[in-house]
Amino acid sequence: MLVQDGLPTPARYSAMAVIFLGLALSVLDGTIVNLALPGIARNLHASAAQAVWVVNAYQVATLGLLLPLATLGDLVGYRRVYLSGVVLFTVASLACALSSSLLFLATARAIQGLGAAGIMSVNSALLRLIYPRRMLGRGVAINSMVVATASVAGPSIAAGILSVASWQWLFIFNLPLGVAVLWLGLRALPQNPVAPPAGMRLSWIDVLLNALMFGLVFLGVDALGSRASASLTSAGASTGLALLVGGLVIGVVYVRRQWALPLPLFPLDLLRIPVFALSMCSSIGAFAAQMLAYIALPFLLLDSYGRTPLQAGLLITAWPLAIVAIAPVVGRLIGRYPDGLLGGIGMGIMAAGLALMAALPAQPDNIAIAWRMAVCGIGFGMFQSPNNHTIVTTPPAHRSGGASGMLGTARLTGQTLGAVLLSIIFSVADAHNGRGPVIALALAACFAVAAGAFSSLRVGRAPATA
Repeated sequence: MLVQDGLPTPARYSAMAVIFLGLALSVLDGTIVNLALPGIARNLHASAAQAVWVVNAYQVATLGLLLPLATLGDLVGYRRVYLSGVVLFTVASLACALSSSLLFLATARAIQGLGAAGIMSVNSALLRLIYPRRMLGRGVAINSMVVATASVAGPSIAAGILSVASWQWLFIFNLPLGVAVLWLGLRALPQNPVAPPAGMRLSWIDVLLNALMFGLVFLGVDALGSRASASLTSAGASTGLALLVGGLVIGVVYVRRQWALPLPLFPLDLLRIPVFALSMCSSIGAFAAQMLAYIALPFLLLDSYGRTPLQAGLLITAWPLAIVAIAPVVGRLIGRYPDGLLGGIGMGIMAAGLALMAALPAQPDNIAIAWRMAVCGIGFGMFQSPNNHTIVTTPPAHRSGGASGMLGTARLTGQTLGAVLLSIIFSVADAHNGRGPVIALALAACFAVAAGAFSSLRVGRAPATA
């Protein structure tokens, strides 16, 4: 059977609409409820600390199941995993909207996170089936633009919905979109063109170990970060440390089990490819920098510079708008210039933008803030698409699912690292007088420099291609 090089033009547009809309939904729901947490806590008679589980349940489920579902996509088909994820995400969204207790809502959010993992785990693998090889860079660039835009659009969309409706409508908002993605996806998404290699399987013990490793490490680091201002002997810090150590111990056992496998669930075979490993390091550093900046900037704009929420939101929008503007340009550069070079330049630009944000005077005007935001966005947009292109195209075709899962895992790992580091920074430096956010922006610039260095190390290295 001949393997078709992508889909023809009309079919490609329909398939990409499914990919972009499903991905936007899953990424948005990682942040869209943050603004509603105080209202959810009041409405469901829960404490603020308990309400945070509405966010954590989604993140833990997504992070813990990305890689198993990516491997499942290699085995049973990316289309099947993607559409099953859409169904689960949509049904869980309805359950979230109908929740009458925090436990019910957190459970529904965990199921919603499982659906999101199904969508995100095979998203990039489907790109490789939809786009012809010569146009894949353009598809990756547009895909990266959707992720970057959705990552920062959550609070703005939530503000708009909450200004006219209750928090339940944050989840009702997903229902018609989820049904539309499912209906169109059944007609437009392609099947896997090649069968998985002999001996490839999904071990449920490894699935459990993978989920426990990522889940315990996430919860442990989150607990330590949120307790950074408390004594290290406090119960909260002790619990966080125990969770982190438990996750690391399970991780050692899990990785040792995976090491000898030719096609492991945790894709150590891909990490043995130097270009792939460097791309993963670059991605973690870049998303840690992005998350540090995204959370620190509202404190800087609102508390230090005295901007209104509307003004702050509009200024921050310059970042994703710059990504949208640069994405088509970068898509055309991919393939003409080395991905490592483009990514290194992009992270250098982003580091400069973050350093310039940290060096702003005490009372800057809006233009001074906006153009620095745009510089950060241009740099991130110039990095993300070439980096993702390398991650997607370096592995052989039968490992596209594993590569896609690792791409999402790197993003979530970087974002988690950035959020925890910011929590630690704010525990030792005031978040409201500008000192804490400036330190965070300076640290973000350092992460961007590190990500650029990893990216540049790829130049001259020949990737292993299918």
